[in-house]
Amino acid sequence: MPFDFSHAPDRSKTNSIKWTYYPSDVLPLWVADMDFPAPPAINEALARAVAHGVHGYEAPSKKLREVVATRMEKLYGWKVNPDLVIATPGIIAAFNAAAWAVCEPGQAILTQTPVYPPFLGVHKNVGLALQNAQLREVTESEHILRYEIDFDHFELMFNTEAATRMFLLCNPHNPTGRAFSREELLKMAEVCLSNKTIIVSDEIHSELTLPPTRHIPIASLSPEIEAQTITLIAPSKTFNVPGLYASFAIIADPALRQKFRHAAERLCMHVASLGQVAAEAAFSGDCDAWLDELRQHLIGNRDFVVETVRQNLPGIRVTVPEATYLSWLDCRALHLEPNPYDFYLEKAKVALTNGIDFGEGGQGFVRLNFGCPRSTLQEALNRIASISRF
Repeated sequence: MPFDFSHAPDRSKTNSIKWTYYPSDVLPLWVADMDFPAPPAINEALARAVAHGVHGYEAPSKKLREVVATRMEKLYGWKVNPDLVIATPGIIAAFNAAAWAVCEPGQAILTQTPVYPPFLGVHKNVGLALQNAQLREVTESEHILRYEIDFDHFELMFNTEAATRMFLLCNPHNPTGRAFSREELLKMAEVCLSNKTIIVSDEIHSELTLPPTRHIPIASLSPEIEAQTITLIAPSKTFNVPGLYASFAIIADPALRQKFRHAAERLCMHVASLGQVAAEAAFSGDCDAWLDELRQHLIGNRDFVVETVRQNLPGIRVTVPEATYLSWLDCRALHLEPNPYDFYLEKAKVALTNGIDFGEGGQGFVRLNFGCPRSTLQEALNRIASISRF
C-alpha cells in the first residue's frame, strides 16, 4: 500500500520538543525527529499493548533479542547470537554506559568532529580526556561539500597526552551524512586494534542509508574487530519512535559484555515496556515497505535541498548525505552575524541546529532536518532564500 509522506499531523498542540521549543511563528527543522507518523505496524502493536490495560514491569524478552539478531543477518549478513544483545534506554545512555564500562580515570575518548553533540559530553560525564580527529572537508563543487577521514591525522590523535581507551564512532555520521565505506572502516578498525582501543559504534542511522548506499556494521568486518566493538542500534530514527527510548548494544566479547551489563545496572538503565513493543515491531520486517517509501521521499527532499542551494542560496555549500535526513550547510562565506543559527532564527523564523554545538569544524555551519513533508521544507528554504537576497 502507498504511504503518504506529503502531509504530517499537526504537532504544535502536543508536547513535542521540536514544535513547542520555539515561538509558533518559527518553522522547526532542528532536532532530529521526523514529522511523520510511525509505521502502521508499530502503531498497531502499541495499540494492542495499551488495550490490554496492564502496564507492569517487563524485561526484554528472548523473542525481542532474536528479532534484533535476525535483523542484523537479514540486512548485513552479520550473524549475531541473540545472547549478545542487550536492551538499553537510548543510544546516548548506551554510549555513556560504554565509557563507564571500558575506561578508567586518566584515559581518553576519541571522536571525529563535527559530530553529534552528546558525543562531546561523554568525557565530562565519566571524568576522561577528549581527543578529536577532525574530519577533512573536501570541496566537490562551488555548492557541494563532502567529508573524508584524514588517516594520518586520525592515527596521530591516538594517545595524545592520555591513552585512547575508547573510539566513539558515528556511522552513518551525524551531521555530515557520510556512510563510511568498507575500506574506511577497516582502516579505522586497524588503528584501534593496534592501540587496544575499544570501538563504540553509534549506528542509529544505519537503516536510513539512502540508496544506492548500503550500511556496513564495523563489527561485521572480522571476528577480531567484532571482539573489540560495542555496536549500538535503535529503531528510533528510522521508524520515528525516539520518544519511546529503546535501543540495543551488541557485544560479542564475553568480558566486555559483562562490563557493559555491570555499568548499565549501576546506572539503573531500564527499557520501558512500550519501547520494547515498538522495537520488536520495527525490526520484525512488517515496516519494511513503509521504510522503502520513506527512503525515496528522503532522497527527493535531499536533492531538493541541494538544488535549492545551487539555484537560490549563493555563498552556501551543502553536503549530499549518503544517509540520515540531515543536511549540513556551510554558511561561512556569508559572514552572518552573530552566527547562521541566530541569523536565520531571527530573520527567517526558521529553527536549524547551531553548527557550534558539533565541536571543532562546526563554526559557521547549521544542520537542517529534511525529515518532513516537501511543503514544509520548501517553506523553510523560501524563508531562508528571501532574507539571503538582501
